[in-house]
Amino acid sequence: MLTGGCDIGSLTSKAMLLSDGKPVGQGMIRSLSSPKESAEAVMALALASAGAAAEEVSYWVGTGYGREKIPYAQETVSEIACHARGARWMLPTARTVIDIGGQDCKAIRIDEDGSPAKFVTNDKCASGTGRFLEVMAKVLGLSLEELGELSFRSKNPVVLANACTVWAQADVIQHLHDGVPVEDIAAGINNAMAGRMTVLLNVVGVEKDVCMTGGVAKNPGVTAAIESLAGVKLKKIRKIDPQMAGAAGAAVIAWERVR
Repeated sequence: MLTGGCDIGSLTSKAMLLSDGKPVGQGMIRSLSSPKESAEAVMALALASAGAAAEEVSYWVGTGYGREKIPYAQETVSEIACHARGARWMLPTARTVIDIGGQDCKAIRIDEDGSPAKFVTNDKCASGTGRFLEVMAKVLGLSLEELGELSFRSKNPVVLANACTVWAQADVIQHLHDGVPVEDIAAGINNAMAGRMTVLLNVVGVEKDVCMTGGVAKNPGVTAAIESLAGVKLKKIRKIDPQMAGAAGAAVIAWERVR
């Protein structure tokens, strides 16, 4: 039996298909201007990778900021619940989840069945989000991958004076004008992101194992900074792209509805 999860985010859209609870197909795209178009495009990718037709999928669950615009979803579920369930499905020992998405960041403590026990989110400001990193990388003329890797070469990381993305961008430009090495600026950017996430972790309370979902989980500069500042060891999700956690959680919930 096929079930699906679709996560329409501000930067990327993801879909995953499960067959009796096991992954058989997935897709991920840069989000289009319309959530409906994003949902249709990413569904087509997931179906193609599974070699399945749309009518073969018994149940779809939608999540993400565009979840109400997914035309084929029989149900919508919050991002918090889907990321918690997806993280637990990807890493059964997970009890604390860090998720950094395009427009918000979250810290979630989950119970034994993968449901959120306590969570806190920052969705009022771009600081501490994937958008923050994109803006900073663009100012530095770097790719997101380069931004993550460069920080390991830093000898004297800068400290960004302001948490606001707009003012932090001004700080970065000033550091460039002052001739500060790019790797020190990159490290300062990643440290600022980690600092914001550490505050959220302290609010929810950390229980092991701790894992990270979302696209920023693939940024080694940020993950290393979180481990250092928060004093935690992040357990890596290895078999499935951590950016797929929301879609995976939605697909698992869909499977639970119909099995």
